Amino acid sequence: SDNHFNCPVVTSYPELIRNNIDYLKENGVVMIQPFLSLENEKKLARQLTRVFSDIATGTIHRALVLGGTEPHPFLLPESEKRLARRLARLFPHIALAEIRRALAAGWAEQNRMKADVARQGETVLDYLKETGRHGIILAGRPYHIDPGIHHGIPQIVTSLGMAVLTEDSVAHLGRLNAPLSVVDQWTYHGRLYRAASLAGEEASLDVIQMNSFGCGLDSIVAGEVQDILARRGKIYTSLKIDEGDNLAAARIRIRSLKAALDERGNRPGAQIIRFHPPRARRVPFTREMRAGYTILAPQMSPMHFQFMETAFRACGYHLKVLENVSQGAVEQGLRYVNNDACFPSILVVGQIIEALKSGDCDTARTAVMISQTGGGCRATNYVGYLLKALQDSGFSDVPIISLNAIGMERSNGFKLSLPLLHRLMMCMVYGDLLMQTLFRTRPYEKEAGAAQVLYETWTARCKESVFDGNFRRFRKNVRDIVRDFDALPLTSAVKPRIGLVGEILVKFNPGANNDIVRIIEKEGGEAVMPGLMDFLLYCAYDYDFNYRHLSRSKFAALAGNAAIKAMDHYRRDMRKALATSARFMPPPTIDQLAFGAAPILSLGNQAGEGWFLTAEMVELIEQGAPNIVCMQPFACMPNHITGKGVIKALKDRYPNVNITAIDYDPGASEINQLNRIKLMLSVAFRNARQEMREIRGAQVRMPWQTGTEETTCLDSGGRLR
Repeated sequence: SDNHFNCPVVTSYPELIRNNIDYLKENGVVMIQPFLSLENEKKLARQLTRVFSDIATGTIHRALVLGGTEPHPFLLPESEKRLARRLARLFPHIALAEIRRALAAGWAEQNRMKADVARQGETVLDYLKETGRHGIILAGRPYHIDPGIHHGIPQIVTSLGMAVLTEDSVAHLGRLNAPLSVVDQWTYHGRLYRAASLAGEEASLDVIQMNSFGCGLDSIVAGEVQDILARRGKIYTSLKIDEGDNLAAARIRIRSLKAALDERGNRPGAQIIRFHPPRARRVPFTREMRAGYTILAPQMSPMHFQFMETAFRACGYHLKVLENVSQGAVEQGLRYVNNDACFPSILVVGQIIEALKSGDCDTARTAVMISQTGGGCRATNYVGYLLKALQDSGFSDVPIISLNAIGMERSNGFKLSLPLLHRLMMCMVYGDLLMQTLFRTRPYEKEAGAAQVLYETWTARCKESVFDGNFRRFRKNVRDIVRDFDALPLTSAVKPRIGLVGEILVKFNPGANNDIVRIIEKEGGEAVMPGLMDFLLYCAYDYDFNYRHLSRSKFAALAGNAAIKAMDHYRRDMRKALATSARFMPPPTIDQLAFGAAPILSLGNQAGEGWFLTAEMVELIEQGAPNIVCMQPFACMPNHITGKGVIKALKDRYPNVNITAIDYDPGASEINQLNRIKLMLSVAFRNARQEMREIRGAQVRMPWQTGTEETTCLDSGGRLR
C-alpha cells in the first residue's frame, strides 16, 4: 500500500474519553494514551522506555496532587514534587532490554495469530470447493467483530447456508492485477482491496462490506471495491451499521443477494455478464500542455487565492481559480462523489465539473488542479474522487495536476519551482495580512465602506507585487498595509470578538460557510479568523513530532523544520509591523500554538486539522476572543474530536468561554445555522456587557445593525433588542 494509517477516529478517540469523562478526574485516574508506531520495532522499544519512565514520575505526582495515594510510611512528609521524585526512585524503570524482549514475544505471538487466521481461511476455502457451497467475505473494521456492533449479521449469513470469512483471513491470497485509482493509505483498506480481488477470481466467494454510519473513509474504499468486483461480474453489497439493532433492511439485502447467487447457480450453462467499466486513467499534464492549456482550480479562500492566479501567470501557467461555490456546484458534487464523503470533497469536485460543463472553457485544452495533503485526511484522495468524477461525467481526457509539496502524483509539465514557491508564500502573507486588517477595522469604520476601499486598493498593489516577485517591495508593502489600516478613522464602539475556526475550506470559503463573516458583522460583532499560513506551519510541524515519537525519518523532520523557518522568514515583517501596531496583534508562532494545545490533547492528533484546531481556539481565547464558532463538515469525524470533543476541556480551563459547533453539509439547514450563531452572539453580548460593567462600572454602548452609529443593543432589562 502507499501508506498504513489507522482509522483517525480510533486513533484519536482516547482524547474524547480523557477530556469528557469526569470520573477520571474526580477519582485521580491517570489515563495513559501515548501515540506509538508499530512500524519500527527498535524505535518502538525506545519509545516505550520513555513512556514508562514518564509514567514512573508523572503518575505518582498526579496521584499525590489529587489525593489518591498515601505517602510511603518510611518517608518524611515533604513537598509533593520532591516526594514524587523520591517515590519514583523506589520503583526502578523498566529496562530497555526487557521491553525489547517483551516486544519480540508480542510480535511473535501476533505473527502466529495472523498465520492461524490465514490458515483457517484457507481451510474454509478448501471446504467450499469440496462441497460446492458458497462463502461470504464479511468485511469490516476490527471493531465489527464485536456482537454488540455487528448485531448478529454473521449469524444471518450462516443461517442462509453460507460460510463467513473475514477479509484478513483471505487477503493474503488476493493479488491486485492493476493499479488502484485511489491512494491506498489505510491498512484496513489495503486488506479489503486484496480480498475483493480474490472474491472476483473465486466462483464460491462474494463480498459484503459493513460500513459504520458517518465513516467517510469508507466512501473511498466502497467505490474502488465495487469497481474491482464489477469487472469480474460480482455483486457488491454494502450494509450501513449503527447503534440501531433493527436488522430488517440488512436481512432483506442479504436474502436478496442469496437469491441472486442461487439463480446463477441454478443456471450452470448461463454465462455471467462481466461488466468492465473503463478503468479511470489519469491523463498526465505534459510540458507541451503548459503553454496552451488553462488550469482550473477550485476556490478555497478568496482572499488568498485571488493572488495565486497572478503567481502562476508570472511563472508561465494560465491558472483560473473558480468563483465562489454555487448551488449548481453542490449538485454536481453530490452527483459524482459518494455522498458519504466530506462536504469539502463534494464542493471542490462539484466546482470543477460545473466549470467543465458550463461551456466557458475548451475542454480539449483544459487541465484541472487540486491539492493533496499526504496525511491521514481524506484530502489525500481528492485526486481519486476527481479522477472518478471526470470519468463518469465524460471528461476522462482532462489532465489532473496534484498540488502538493511531498512528491505525490508527479506531472512532468508542472513543478513547484523556487520562483513559484516564493510567490505562493507572498500570496499567503498578503492574504493573511489583508484579512486580519480588514476584519479588525471594517466593523468600526466611521465612513461606511472605507475599509473595503482600502482593502481593494491594496489588493491591486499586492497583485502587482506578486507578479514581479521583488522581495524588498513585498516587505515594504507589508509595513505600509499595517500603517494605512492603522490610520483608518474608526469609532470607539465596543463589540464582541467572534473567533472562527474549523475545517480549512469551510472556514475560509464564504460559499461553504454561508458567508459567516458577513453574518457576524451584520449582527454587531467582529469576526476574528486565524490565517492560512498557520495551517501550512502546522503541516510542517508534524514531521518533527512524527520523527521523535513515531517512525518518520530524520530527513523528513529536518525538511519540515526548514519549511517552518522559510515560512517564518516571509512572515517576519508582518509580525513585526503588527506587533508595533496599536490595533492589531501578530499571529502566534507555531511553537506557541503547539504549547497551547499540548495540555489538552496530544500533538499526535494530526488527521484533518488535528491538534491545530484546538490550538487555534486556545490562542483566540488568550487573545481576547472567547466567543468561538467551530465550523465542521458533518462527515469530518477527526475534526469533531479535536473540535467538539475538546469544548468541555476548554470550558474547564476558561470558564467564560462561549463556543458553538456548527455542522456544514449539503443538507444542513441554513436557518438552523443562523439561529445557533445568533444564540452564541446573544451570550457574547451579555458577557461583554457584564465584563465592561465590572471594568468600568458604567453602561456599555454597542452598535446594533444601524450603520456606523453607536447605539445600545440591549434594552433596560439587559435583553437583546
